Amino acid sequence: MIKLSDDTKDLHTRYMTMMMGPSHPATHGTLMMNLVLDGETIIEVDIDPGYLHRGFEKECEAHRWNQNVAYTDRLNYVSAIINNVCYSMAVEKLLGIDQKIPERAQWLRLIFSEISRITDHATCLAAMTMEVGGFTGFLYLVKLREYFYEILENLCGARVTYSWTRVGGARWDAPEGFEDQTREAIKNSRKVLKDVRGLFDKNRIFLERTVKIGVISRENALAYGITGPFLRSTGFNYDARKAHPYLYYQDLDFEIPLGVNGDSYDRYYVRVLEMEQSMRIIEQALGKIPKGPVMIDDPCLKLPEKQEVYNSIEGVINHLKLIFEDIYVPAGEVYSYVEAPNGELGFYLVSKGGNQPWKCRVHPPCFPIVAALPEILKGYMLADIIPIFGSVNMIGGEMDR
Repeated sequence: MIKLSDDTKDLHTRYMTMMMGPSHPATHGTLMMNLVLDGETIIEVDIDPGYLHRGFEKECEAHRWNQNVAYTDRLNYVSAIINNVCYSMAVEKLLGIDQKIPERAQWLRLIFSEISRITDHATCLAAMTMEVGGFTGFLYLVKLREYFYEILENLCGARVTYSWTRVGGARWDAPEGFEDQTREAIKNSRKVLKDVRGLFDKNRIFLERTVKIGVISRENALAYGITGPFLRSTGFNYDARKAHPYLYYQDLDFEIPLGVNGDSYDRYYVRVLEMEQSMRIIEQALGKIPKGPVMIDDPCLKLPEKQEVYNSIEGVINHLKLIFEDIYVPAGEVYSYVEAPNGELGFYLVSKGGNQPWKCRVHPPCFPIVAALPEILKGYMLADIIPIFGSVNMIGGEMDR
């Protein structure tokens, strides 16, 4: 039972309590809201993020460094490669090899991170538009997402969870024809995005459901530690790719879209514009990516070539040790972060020297947004929960770790 605050108590009113969720798609899986309503006006909200019971952080502490790449896929499973990249960057900092990663591997990490950003935003907006009655928008955005899912599927055979990076580089190079396929996907996606904007940018029903709905001030967003499109919708210009460049973002020309009102519409619009900027980034990166290896040339990190394994005892031993023991990381601690689609994604890792982490802690970008939801939702109508929550893009895998 929710305990009402003093300013909501009214001796002449009987408020109704209601549990909303968990249900899909309205509350996106595991989340439940305990509501106190005055008619259909929201008086109090208590958020229960739900439990997936996976124990990501403890699982990482019980497994070896490279094994944990597969676990990072299960955090934000809509943009899994960004999780792979961030985790690998953190371990590489611990090893002191972050400046030695092959240039081609770094560019590929950047390109596939931006492809993942597009798929993430497309998924978020598809759900958000469908939940306010725009099923056509859902179909268009899923079609856009499919263009880029096909690229990722060609990369490793999987559509959602990729386990693509390795400490020291990448599992394998991009396939033949990848650059042409990517350019074609961008060309087709721009047409779809134009149709989506034509449907929603000035749609009266969509505007009434989103403009000045779910407003959060810049000061409150910063106080909660919110980052990403949710923060930028308030007009605050912070993006880790610009503020603290990593990979090769400092060599690329792109803009950071900003909102004005911090409402659900601005969060929609910022994501649309970010998808366009991601395509712009990818096009520039494709023109700069060099030939070369995608894995650091270090026998302590890189699996030997098959021919070496089959024809030399040194290759057999090297292969055996990396498979059964994995890499060894010196004692130390590090925090590494990237700009994920929902905001700042970070990994805090502690090593005591050995082949597995002593401590792994994740900073999930959507967690502080959900923490702020009770304050954001108060005073709006019951039906407003759907577009507001849709603009959060909560991912259950990030919430329960």
